[in-house]
Amino acid sequence: MSESSSLKSGMVALVGRPNVGKSTLVNALVGEKVSIVTPKPQTTRHRIIGVLTRDDVQVALVDTPGLHTGAKTALNRVMNETAVASLAGIDLVLFVVEAGQWRNDDAAALARLERIQAPVGLVVNKTDRVPDKTELLPFMEQMIARREFEFVVPLSAQRGDNLDALIDECRARMPEGPYLFPEDEYTDRNMRFLAAEAVREKLMMHLQQELPYSIAIEIERFDSSGEQIEIHACIWVARDNHKAMVIGRGGAMLKKIGRAARLDLVDRLGQRVDLRLWVKVRDNWIDSETSVRDLGH
Repeated sequence: MSESSSLKSGMVALVGRPNVGKSTLVNALVGEKVSIVTPKPQTTRHRIIGVLTRDDVQVALVDTPGLHTGAKTALNRVMNETAVASLAGIDLVLFVVEAGQWRNDDAAALARLERIQAPVGLVVNKTDRVPDKTELLPFMEQMIARREFEFVVPLSAQRGDNLDALIDECRARMPEGPYLFPEDEYTDRNMRFLAAEAVREKLMMHLQQELPYSIAIEIERFDSSGEQIEIHACIWVARDNHKAMVIGRGGAMLKKIGRAARLDLVDRLGQRVDLRLWVKVRDNWIDSETSVRDLGH
């Protein structure tokens, strides 16, 4: 490592509406699975930091819940509050949009940045989904007309296209100073949190419609002292009929989710994992701010 005086480090927040690929982008930049990813919007509920350390610069990438309008539940409101609060003390904001797409939630998210003092760069993600690349330039020109951005980087987080260009833009805007995290860390979250998110990811992948949005995971036991990691997790649902849906006929759905989450955790943690799941009901917890915060949001 170079002398500390030549180091650069800073905080970079990714902001945008749900499902524009912010979490996929963080994972691609860091090179590790920091945030869970599903095709469903509002997968990210928490403020999660992914740490990219390269060439005497450390970029702490703050993955935030997607800003959305029509926040009808306490959970939705808390997610919006989390996203906005994450902008405090930020050195750079990346406003992430989907190539060729502009919706009301995009406009609402951009409006939230009007009073932000930090520089804002535009990231046009999912360029691989635009068959005719000649359509990208007019779209970016339309975006630039909405706000004066520090820079514009088109990329595909899914394919890893043009990530270095974005890293270069971030590096150029990081202040001088010592690293904020140890060089070997890639996230600010512990294994207990990552275990809960692994279970929630599999629930979101396997359950249909709105059910995944009314589920929370609470880790009741996490013991890594033995040859295998023991994890006991409670799946909280908002209604009695949801409990039956999560468990499935003869427990089949719960077993499928548990098996998928366990394999994911074995791969990530590099150890054998004994994962045990329970399902409990907390009536309409998503509509109670107290319950939302009690369950870790």
